[in-house]
Amino acid sequence: MTSGNVASAYAGGWRDGDPVGDRKFAPLGGIELENGEALDVTMAYETWGTLNADRSNAILVLHALTGDSHVFGPAGEGHPTAGWWEDLVGPGRAIDTNNYFVVAPNILGGCQGSTGPSSLAADGRPYGSRFPLITTRDQVRAEHGLQEALGLGHWALVIGGSMGGMRAIEWAVMYPQEVDRVAVIASTARVSADQVAWSSPQIHAILGDPYFANGDYYENPLGPENGLGIARRIAHVTYRSAYELEERFSNRPQDNENPYAGTLQQPGRFAIESYLDHHADKLVKRFDPNSYLSLVRAMNSHDVGRQRGGYEAALARVTARALVVAVDSDRLFPVGQSEELAAALSNAAPLQVIESPYGHDGFLIESGRVAHWVDELLRSS
Repeated sequence: MTSGNVASAYAGGWRDGDPVGDRKFAPLGGIELENGEALDVTMAYETWGTLNADRSNAILVLHALTGDSHVFGPAGEGHPTAGWWEDLVGPGRAIDTNNYFVVAPNILGGCQGSTGPSSLAADGRPYGSRFPLITTRDQVRAEHGLQEALGLGHWALVIGGSMGGMRAIEWAVMYPQEVDRVAVIASTARVSADQVAWSSPQIHAILGDPYFANGDYYENPLGPENGLGIARRIAHVTYRSAYELEERFSNRPQDNENPYAGTLQQPGRFAIESYLDHHADKLVKRFDPNSYLSLVRAMNSHDVGRQRGGYEAALARVTARALVVAVDSDRLFPVGQSEELAAALSNAAPLQVIESPYGHDGFLIESGRVAHWVDELLRSS
């Protein structure tokens, strides 16, 4: 069976035959999911640096919702975007690839090489509507399978931001003896009602697209690009602060457009609308709508205390030295969630807060500031 991602006849999303860039692939075989099903999994990943003789310098870097394995390096063949954490990872950076062996997998359910809804099932057709519901724990279990395939016994550090931070803390709970240090950046140990509420219209935007075809659109000339674009617009508002949007755009019209003229269906746009359209268009060109659904639903499953005796009991399992970082203007993962997490971890440094006008995306934009705290964590014994 082929577990890589495949072409769509429609215009958006992953395409079969796209160059794979620096990605490597690890066939893991069958992995049992939380729902009792088994899924044949291949994980795509990238690595930087060299593993030392005692295999003690491996670091796992986990990407956010629509990220991928390309943490470091330029955009180009196989890499639609440049490395997304280059202020943190690379030669001479806090996560110094001259000293550490860095592994960054594409998430299970994604569309940049790891098994996801656009992957081929045993019958040679894309999973589509047949792709199972997966959880954060399933994704971590697949990443653990990759760890074993690489012959690594433990991680010097597991680090992630946003959705990557969800998996990082889940790693520390599921495999405490295999995680020396953990860094959870702009994230949480359990989703809130507010976060699920923001996810809901994104999910329904894709499900309600007339070209969704119950998820089996891969062989059709058109797919649910419009629904994915709407989902991205909704999500992107939560990634930035109201202050920053007001400072950048206010209620100004977009260049050469008049929001007070035109038709009811198509007036001119405000500048903020053009900005959201731009980000929607960018995502539609590189992401699969079914993967977006799969990953958002996986985020909604995240709660380290579920079936473990509650939040505090689950976090009591963590033995790793921990770093928790929040962004003061983050309205998606507010500071209070990070405060709660840091307080519940017995081996955590004091909560670190980035002062930034950029909202949730501050964990990427201000990553140079994150680097100082990560460097301190790595130097700790």
